[in-house]
Amino acid sequence: MEVVERDEVLGGAVSTVERWPGVRVDRGSSAHVIVRHSGVVEELDLAAAGLRYLDCDPWGFAPAPVPGDPGPDGRPLVFSVDLDATCASIAAACGDADAAAYRRFVGVWGPRSRAVVDSFGRRPTPLGLARAFWPLGAPSGDAPRTPGGDLAVDFLGSGDALLDRWFTSERLKAALAWFGAQSGPPMSEPGTAAMVAWVALLHDTPPGHPVGGSGGLTQALRARLEADGGTVTLGDGAARLLVEDGRVTGVETVSGRRLHAPVVVAACHVLATRDLAGADAPPALADAAPPVGNGFGLVLRALTDALPTYPGVDPAVSSQGLQLLCTDRAQLAAAHGDWLGGRLPREPVPLAMSFSASDDTLAPPGQHVVTVWGQWYPYELADGGDWDALAQAEAQRLVAAVDRHAPGFADSVQELYVQTPLLLERELSLLRGNVMHVEMGLASMFSLRPTPALADYRVPGLAGLYLTGASTHPGGGVSGNSGRTAARTVLADRRPLARARAAAGRAVRAARTR
Repeated sequence: MEVVERDEVLGGAVSTVERWPGVRVDRGSSAHVIVRHSGVVEELDLAAAGLRYLDCDPWGFAPAPVPGDPGPDGRPLVFSVDLDATCASIAAACGDADAAAYRRFVGVWGPRSRAVVDSFGRRPTPLGLARAFWPLGAPSGDAPRTPGGDLAVDFLGSGDALLDRWFTSERLKAALAWFGAQSGPPMSEPGTAAMVAWVALLHDTPPGHPVGGSGGLTQALRARLEADGGTVTLGDGAARLLVEDGRVTGVETVSGRRLHAPVVVAACHVLATRDLAGADAPPALADAAPPVGNGFGLVLRALTDALPTYPGVDPAVSSQGLQLLCTDRAQLAAAHGDWLGGRLPREPVPLAMSFSASDDTLAPPGQHVVTVWGQWYPYELADGGDWDALAQAEAQRLVAAVDRHAPGFADSVQELYVQTPLLLERELSLLRGNVMHVEMGLASMFSLRPTPALADYRVPGLAGLYLTGASTHPGGGVSGNSGRTAARTVLADRRPLARARAAAGRAVRAARTR
């Protein structure tokens, strides 16, 4: 087995580089959430291959409202693995009623979110989905069977509607909505309830950050592959698929090497795979037009001389996980509305992460790496604006948005690396800057992803070609689910062939001995 990669850095959006002397900076993802629940790390024994996760605990922090904002000043919200500690924080910031509601919410949505985890690890067939979700309706203890209609309303409803049914505090709802929105769609869209409810699982296993950076996961995967006899080639990616009689027979690389193989698994964007197939693309692939959208977000990688400090809060508490810098869902709605109109957000909404607080391999003593994510920045601006010209000014606006909650942050910044939607496309081959490849709305999930014709990981009409990666079920985010399911699909398809070959071999040997 050989993995070919066009980039000189392995891992795409799950990679880490030395951005400044002695400073390691992630190029894409930083907090790993889904993979810590998928079982992939344990199944491949990646710990033995060098992967070590640092738990993000507390995994979420939402600051108190800035003085002068509508509503009373208060205490921050701190979300920990410890459910009791989390509920105590909610009680202090939002009241006892919402704290009790949150405890019930985790109890109800914990099993439901585990069913989502199960569905993510299967091919998105009707039978697979039924196996994952059917047990949710079963009677439990003294509770009767949950009607399917009630489950449908919850799962198909919006995140906002779910939050409004459960909680009263806008601060709590804003923090949970901002967490849920990290998948892409606003929490006003149908089908986003489960994105919010994923928080229930974080009281079992929190997000994690690999020691040495996000690329630690990729490096462990490489080590495991090579230990099993595989190879990795960087700087010489696939240029086209080799096809004979409607079957893929390998790939030709940029350098002209021809690699012959009965199976090719394409982990790149589905539209990049279409280009690799060229005139040999069958209709299912040639006609694929999944919704890519108009960008996703903008990322700042900041080298600072201090961690973000929130008034009255120990940085050891605020810096461990996701700093959800949003106190009102109206901010999210406004930013998304601007994105829909092809405009820059009038009020940027930041999410900050600073894992150098717990991982001293990322930066020299006295320095820190802070990642600031601003969501809903359009790739193509309605006024024709040039991202190369706008990058620094937008970066400063996002820095100022963090500084509003953590005074002094702007002064701590020594260096900035700005990943605009355009740069995300250039640097990581993320088409139109969409870090999820294909939009994550309800119409592009499960058996509809990337299109109904391609949702089975196979490419109808082009035997031997398989799809994986963020373009396929279950979508973007660091999970490993699509790769594992694609591998299982390949093995399932190859076993009958292997059995047939073995039987033919036995028949030949038997004939020779007669």
